[in-house]
Amino acid sequence: MPLLHAVVYGIVQGVTEFLPVSSSGHLALLPWLFDWDHFGDDQALENAFDVALHVGTLLGAAWYLRADIARYTTAVLRWGGRGPLTGDARIAGLLALTAVPTGLMGVAVLAFTDDLGDRTWLVATALIVFGALLWWADRRPVDQRIGDLGVRHAVALGVAQGLAFQPGVSRSGATLTVARGIGLERTEAARLVFLMSLPVIAGAGIVKAFDVEVPAGWWPPFLVGVAAAAVSGWLAVHWLLRLVAHRRFDGFVVYRVLLGAAVLGLLATGVR
Repeated sequence: MPLLHAVVYGIVQGVTEFLPVSSSGHLALLPWLFDWDHFGDDQALENAFDVALHVGTLLGAAWYLRADIARYTTAVLRWGGRGPLTGDARIAGLLALTAVPTGLMGVAVLAFTDDLGDRTWLVATALIVFGALLWWADRRPVDQRIGDLGVRHAVALGVAQGLAFQPGVSRSGATLTVARGIGLERTEAARLVFLMSLPVIAGAGIVKAFDVEVPAGWWPPFLVGVAAAAVSGWLAVHWLLRLVAHRRFDGFVVYRVLLGAAVLGLLATGVR
C-alpha cells in the first residue's frame, strides 16, 4: 500500500468516526470509488489494518476527552460499591451500560456475517435514511440534561450504537439521533456520544487484535495510518464540539443525502 493511501485511509477513518457521516461507510466506499485493491482476498490483513486505524482514532479521542475520562473514573473509584450510584458515578454507570446492547449486537454480527459493507446500495441507502432521521431529531426541543438520563435511555443509546455495524448508519449519527430525540442539548449530546464510543472502539479492537498479524513490509503503512487517524480523530472531536454549540447538524445531513444519492446514481448508470 502506498503511504499516501495509508494517510488517506487514516484521515477518512479519524474524521468520519466522530462526525455523523459513517466511518465504516466511507471506508467501504473509498476503495470502491477509486478502484483500490490493496488487500486482495486477504481478509485477515484488511481486518488488521482496520484495527490499526481504530486504535489511532481511539488514541486521538481519548487524549482529547482525557479530563472527562478522569472525572468519571475518579467518581466510580470514590463510590467503590458503597450505596446507590449518584452524580458522576451514576453517569459513568450509564455510559458502561450503553456498551452492553452494542456488544451483544456486535457478537451477533460477527456470528452471522463477515462483511456488512459489501452491498454498496445498502451503504448508500443507510446514509440517506439515517441522515433524514438525524434531521428530524435535531429539531426536537431541549428538555433533558445528561443527569436526567435513566436505564431505558442508556439501552436505547446502546441499541442505536449497535445499528452502526451496518456501514452507512454511523455510530455517532445514530446515537446523536437518539440523544437529540430524547431532548439532550447538542453539545452535551455530542460529548456523551464520544464518551460512549470509546469502550466500544476499544472492545472491537481487542476482539479483532487476536487475529492481527502484520506482514513484513506493511509496518510503514500501518504506522502512518495510525498516526493520521489519531490526529484527524482529535481534530474531529474538537471541531464538532465547537460547531454544534452554534449550529444544527443540517450540513452533515445534506452531505449524507448527496453522497448516498450520488452512489446510487453511479450504481444505476453502471459507471461503477
